[in-house]
Amino acid sequence: MMNAGFRLPLTIEQAEFASSDANGRASEDALLLNFDLPIIAMPEFFNVLPPDEARALLLAQVTAVLSPETIATEDAVGRVTAVPLVAPHPLPQFRRSTMDGYAVRAADTYGASESLPAFLQVIGEIPMGQPAHLSLQTGQAALVHTGGMIPDTANAVVQVEHTQVIGDRDSVSRGQLAVSSEQWAVGSGQSPNLQSPISNLQSPISNLPYEIEVFKAVAVGQNVLQVGEDVSQDAEILPAGHWLRPQDIGGLLALGMMQVAVARRPCVGILATGDEVIPPAQAAGPGQIRDINSYTVAGMVRQAGGVPVLGGIVPDDFEALYRAAANLLAACDMLVLSAGSSVSVRDMTVQVIEKLGQPGVLLHGVATRPGKPTIVGAVAGKPVLGLPGNPVSAMIQFDMFGVPAIYRLQGVKELPRQGVVWAKLSQNIASESGREDYVPARLEDGPDGLVATPVFGKSNLIYTLVNADGLIKVPLNKNGLQAGEWVHVRIF
Repeated sequence: MMNAGFRLPLTIEQAEFASSDANGRASEDALLLNFDLPIIAMPEFFNVLPPDEARALLLAQVTAVLSPETIATEDAVGRVTAVPLVAPHPLPQFRRSTMDGYAVRAADTYGASESLPAFLQVIGEIPMGQPAHLSLQTGQAALVHTGGMIPDTANAVVQVEHTQVIGDRDSVSRGQLAVSSEQWAVGSGQSPNLQSPISNLQSPISNLPYEIEVFKAVAVGQNVLQVGEDVSQDAEILPAGHWLRPQDIGGLLALGMMQVAVARRPCVGILATGDEVIPPAQAAGPGQIRDINSYTVAGMVRQAGGVPVLGGIVPDDFEALYRAAANLLAACDMLVLSAGSSVSVRDMTVQVIEKLGQPGVLLHGVATRPGKPTIVGAVAGKPVLGLPGNPVSAMIQFDMFGVPAIYRLQGVKELPRQGVVWAKLSQNIASESGREDYVPARLEDGPDGLVATPVFGKSNLIYTLVNADGLIKVPLNKNGLQAGEWVHVRIF
């Protein structure tokens, strides 16, 4: 029997555990038992940092520069520009009409109204895709179409809805101004309905000139795109390190830029570790689990513009893991080790990363849940990550560190914004101040907008993510979120 005066030294964590019951209340027996116990402050294994600081620490070490390659612009969506792109000419290259109507000298329309219209003589039409050779004098106009060139002597365009042809319809070629049966008739003598759009302007005009009434004045430059209004010549249209979107491709092709220099796609080596891990195609025996992290991470690598290189499954053997990691890192721009990052006697990931080169492990532990034991490191400018084995933890942590690292390897200056929506929280989410929590959530339509329902589950259950639409972030310094709060949900 233990001597009443004899006490074993406890760590702080053991003392805290011993002094609380299952409900977190102080236990009298525990307090009596541990009275006067010496408490030893043991060094914590994790060097825990908040996520933003940890990410900045990693990205500061990512110095590997990927060589550029030139590809067809039409195939460049999702790639990253390697050099600044400069406009070879202005856009548009000529003055263009933004409306169907009449090119005019704006001063000829000043004071025009429905009760006192301006009268102009139409002397011709500017065909689409053709230069505007007409020269307008005072009181003259030319029929133009949306996107068509306007004469040098015109400085505005009157919408066709604000005009009416004077005289019998036969004074111009039939069908030239076609309107729907419910709209006002051209030349009918009725007052025009200024809100009713004309459905079509046809051409050519055979009976010229003819006269129109203008019921609304226009200002200089109205309904006209000026030369270089979209892009001026020699302007930098996209900087280096820009993630190319569909609209960017359209802008480049509008300038005739058929090829673009982009950063090479980073190769990301992925190793799974563990004696219990088997390939997905293999039937799992007692104590075995299929490798899914390699494939979920590979999918995220592709989404970020990288090329995954699967290195297979390595048993819990230091030399085998080191050789596989060293070979894969030498062939790739980044290395990811799945599993082996939890605190255990079989943990070799830290030692392997340290042996791979400098600076090695930057930190072991991030102030998040799930995924606290994540290992963040770098070797000779290449990012190296040790992810937890639990699939939810692995995906969240790779999204937090791996995806930004892939973008940085391609030279991206600012990370592309992911889809974020507001939703009303359906139930409370508990958390602890001092760490960020990421909770999977399902989105549903509600009477006031989207409703976010947390999908609670252990971090080793992949279907907590399969059944979710996104992640709710609980900020670092909050003790949780209350039902009814509006929260940001980051869409997968």
